[in-house]
Amino acid sequence: MKIRHHAAGAALIAAVVTGAAVSADSATVPYPEGYRAWQHVKSMVIESGHPLHASFGGIHHLYANDKAMKGYSSGSFPDGAVIVFDLLEAVSADHAVTEGKRKVVGVMHRDARKYAATGGWGFEGFAGDSRTERAVGDKAATACFSCHAPQKAQEYVFSQYRP
Repeated sequence: MKIRHHAAGAALIAAVVTGAAVSADSATVPYPEGYRAWQHVKSMVIESGHPLHASFGGIHHLYANDKAMKGYSSGSFPDGAVIVFDLLEAVSADHAVTEGKRKVVGVMHRDARKYAATGGWGFEGFAGDSRTERAVGDKAATACFSCHAPQKAQEYVFSQYRP
């Protein structure tokens, strides 16, 4: 997964990490119950020294539901596709890196009609382990979509599935 720096995206993670409240007007994007049982798409680590470490440092796991997996295969994500970006702290000890506390559960939910203004995707971030504390709210266009917009040719998705 490629992540490009965007000030609004950095502000989103800062809001999650600091516990700052963000409006919940995008309450239509549901928490992705059971996402850890979905298909694992990929993982990556952003380490100290990377330009995005302050905002996105840690261990990233991406998960996709069945409809999103069809999108990865065909290049066209159908309505109902959900991609989850699970960001956790990276804890280094005894020459090993392990998962620490969850920072955010980022969600992309495909509904071309409902989310037409943001490329057919609804975006939300759930703070830490909360299933209700929203970190994006009505800021989806600036906090998420503006960074994803250059990926239009890939249906606004950065990640690629590696079988």
